[in-house]
Amino acid sequence: MSSSAMPDIPVPLTNLKFQYTKIFINNEWHNSVSGKKFPVFNPATEEKLCEVEEGDKEDVDKAVKAARQAFQIGSPWRTMDASERGQLINKLADLIERDRLLLATMESMNGGKLFSNAYLMDLGGCIRTLRYCAGWADKIHGRTIPMDGNFFTYTRSEPIGVCGQIIPWNFPLVMLIWKIGPALSCGNTVVVKPAEQTPLTALHVASLIKEVSFLNQNISGVAVAVA
Repeated sequence: MSSSAMPDIPVPLTNLKFQYTKIFINNEWHNSVSGKKFPVFNPATEEKLCEVEEGDKEDVDKAVKAARQAFQIGSPWRTMDASERGQLINKLADLIERDRLLLATMESMNGGKLFSNAYLMDLGGCIRTLRYCAGWADKIHGRTIPMDGNFFTYTRSEPIGVCGQIIPWNFPLVMLIWKIGPALSCGNTVVVKPAEQTPLTALHVASLIKEVSFLNQNISGVAVAVA
């Protein structure tokens, strides 16, 4: 790709405040049951950025319980039309695109990577991945299979349930989107465990998921928990 085809790279934000440092369960922010917190650093400068609530067994149990409840038959998430799931995932992509500069700055500070890489590669890839997954939401179908004899043979694709997703530290935002995008597209609910070294962009994305939920009046709960 020629340099003229590359988008302009803005200047990173300065004096960034980290607003979301709590545990996200059932569309709400929670303090940890234990009351513990852990520090988060910029590995490039060793500067302490903030403190984040430390999820423990009790917090994970709460998150899984909420995710199971959101997945129950008859729940708004389970009864939602697949095309509407795709619309929600597209809305999440819209919000990430809106906050692209903020998220790239945060990813650079928390992960110690080049801002240009975070802005161009990581955020660009996240937005494209979500739009790809949104497009698949209403295109996952079963098949009928020809068989000899008096048989009617078919397959049916169904969501599996609550997906536990562990996010590594080296590509925290990209791996988060790679995991939640396909799972939500297929109708699952998820519980996310970000790396303790790099939790900040996952928590900001949780705030965007909350924003998407409020935009859609048919959702009373949330399909994602970040603990």
